[in-house]
Formats: sequence, structure tokens, C-alpha cells
Amino acid sequence: MTKKILVVSGHPKPDSLCEHLADTYAKAASESHSVRLLKLSELEFEPNLAQGYHQQQPLEADLQRFQQAILWAEHVVIVVPIWWGSVPAKFKGLIDRTFLPGFAFQYQQGETFPSRLLEGRTSRIIMTMDTPPWYYKWFQGAPALKQLDIATLVFSGFKRAKSQMLGPVINAKALQVQNWQAQVERHGRLGR
Repeated sequence: MTKKILVVSGHPKPDSLCEHLADTYAKAASESHSVRLLKLSELEFEPNLAQGYHQQQPLEADLQRFQQAILWAEHVVIVVPIWWGSVPAKFKGLIDRTFLPGFAFQYQQGETFPSRLLEGRTSRIIMTMDTPPWYYKWFQGAPALKQLDIATLVFSGFKRAKSQMLGPVINAKALQVQNWQAQVERHGRLGR
């Protein structure tokens, strides 16, 4: 079954491992699916939601394009590095500036929980890190994965994400990187 898949490279630096993995997924997925690829390194926007939700901050063209791609997609793949246990500031800014009331969720008067406006979408989160993934998960609690999956995507209506944690990147040999690339390529071909 053909899916509409949005692939997001969440690394602020061009030519990173995340960007390479996002390219790999997108290329493999495009064999059977309709794919759009957005690279954080190419997006121009102010990442600071300076007034929170108290004052509307006009969206730059790249942020409007990102929102349109989210609305278009049935499946969203996010490839992002872990820095200091979390995601890079520019990627967090992308989420802060676009997953807004009226787009991702909407509180209703008298209701405790908001309406989830992005209902029914699926996702895959691929995280690269210099920490061993088992240590990040079991000793640090995988805070960025929980934040991105549960507190952002599920909160907005996505189903729970499938996830991969790849690392440690800092001392990975070429064979290990090829193995990660093959895993990502396989998921891309399957559109999951």
C-alpha cells in the first residue's frame, strides 16, 4: 500500500550522519511511496517562540511549508541527533514554532485535554547518539524520545512512534555505519 511519507532530517548541520540516513530512508521509500524530504539544515526561521502562545508569531515560509508537509503526510520519519540528552535547539525550535494550537491541538473550554488535530498519523523516530543506546534508555530514561513521541506527537494525535536509537556514533566503524544505513533503508522500503 502506497503511503505519503514525510522524512525530516533534524540535524542543523548539512552533510551529517542524520542527513545521510534521512536521504537513505527517503530514497528507499520513494521506490514504492510518495515521499517528501525536509532538511533542518536548509530551513530558515527564528527558532524562539518568544511570546509563547500569548501572542501570534508569523510563520516564515519554511515553517509554513513544514506544516503543509505534516498535514499532507500519513507517516512522518524524524532522524535527529541526541545532544546533552535532548534534541538540538533548532529542531526543538521547529517543533515549538509549528506544533501550535489550531494546528496540532486545540484546547476546548471546560475540557481538561485538548482535541488532537493530527489524528491518525504514524511515525518513526531515528536517533543518533554518542552514548550507547542501552545506557541512554535504561540509565538516562530516553528523555528526548519520550518528549518527542509522547509529549509532542501522541499529544497531537499521532499513534505511538516506532523508534531506533543508533550509537555510539563517535567511535563507530564503517561497517557499523553501513549496518545502520541498511536498517534505515529496509524501513524505508517498507514505509514504516
